[in-house]
Amino acid sequence: MLVERAEASRPLVPANISRTIETLTVDTYGWVIEDGRNALTAAGVAIALYVFVWGARWALARALGTDHPVTTLRGFFSRIVSRTRSPFIAIASVYIVTHLIAMPAPLQRLIDIGFTIGFAVQGAIWLREVLLAMVDRRTADSENSHELASAVGIIRVMVNIIVWILAAILILDNLGVNVTALVAGLGVGGIAIGLAAQGIFGDLFAALAILFDRPFKVGDTISFGGMTGTVEAIGLKTTRIRALSGEQVVVSNAKLLDQQISNLRRIEERRVVMQIGVTYQTPPALLASIPAEIEAIVSAEPHCRFDRVHFWNFGQSSLDFEIVFHVEQPDHPVMMTARHNIGIAMVTRFAALDIQFAYPTQTSFTAAPDGSMIDPRGRLGGEGPTPAEASGGQPLGTA
Repeated sequence: MLVERAEASRPLVPANISRTIETLTVDTYGWVIEDGRNALTAAGVAIALYVFVWGARWALARALGTDHPVTTLRGFFSRIVSRTRSPFIAIASVYIVTHLIAMPAPLQRLIDIGFTIGFAVQGAIWLREVLLAMVDRRTADSENSHELASAVGIIRVMVNIIVWILAAILILDNLGVNVTALVAGLGVGGIAIGLAAQGIFGDLFAALAILFDRPFKVGDTISFGGMTGTVEAIGLKTTRIRALSGEQVVVSNAKLLDQQISNLRRIEERRVVMQIGVTYQTPPALLASIPAEIEAIVSAEPHCRFDRVHFWNFGQSSLDFEIVFHVEQPDHPVMMTARHNIGIAMVTRFAALDIQFAYPTQTSFTAAPDGSMIDPRGRLGGEGPTPAEASGGQPLGTA
């Protein structure tokens, strides 16, 4: 006579192990003897399911191949399929049979225990492979992955610890063990360790952020906190930067990421803004021709794209123009060379057009006794009345 399936709420592991083993043996033997047909059917179905699933896994793994890198979707699924273990396929096949064919409750509980353990272990393997595949995908095309080899190793250790602890807790919980105290102890211990080594963990997680977010890599020129330099090494705790002045600067990873970082290596093109001023005595026609002249000069320079030229301000001693153009090369020397050439070309062209660049000046005018102003610039050229002539032959300042 078949024993009905145990209720789902009943603990999977009874307290008396020896008695359970005895009951399992007797009930299973009786089931095989009394209902051999169902027992053989269950065994046959389980074997058929195992062979089918194992064959499907083999065919899928063969179709996906093993030569594809994990950075591709095909390589990722190939890695997951290849990590599906045969013992899990076997216990899963038997577990499915228990829902198709009635069998003794002790045997059912044993299979449930085996499936719980198998699923937890296989789930931990899958979760581990997914997380490690994500790490490998992020580091595979990183030029500085060798610099963070230690960090990647620590990630692997942390992933293994976390997934297997979760698997153990899941197994114990499903076996009827009270895991509340265990989880609380792990939480308290983790908090204590975190507080004691928060500086180290802060720099470690900052190194991982550099690895995954990639704000810069070894060889990049970065600017932060008023300092500019080239990244030489990225470690677990610090980043070493060679400053423009020559010295090596060692910065904590956490403190470095807390600042605004400008990655000069990733400039695609440079925008140049120049301002010039011409004298107030420049004729309006020449003023109007300045934008076209500057556009022609900028357009003639290699790697430069003209943007705009506008008159923008009445200065104290100049009429100011703003020039904007782009250098389609990221290198700083190329930009400086283009800026130099354009500046020299403007000086040359303005000299040919008799356009004077302004500089801070102040002109003083002398007043005649009648209040009329005398322009001193006329006297410099020998033109205009002298102060005595303007005053009717009388010295200035006399009646």
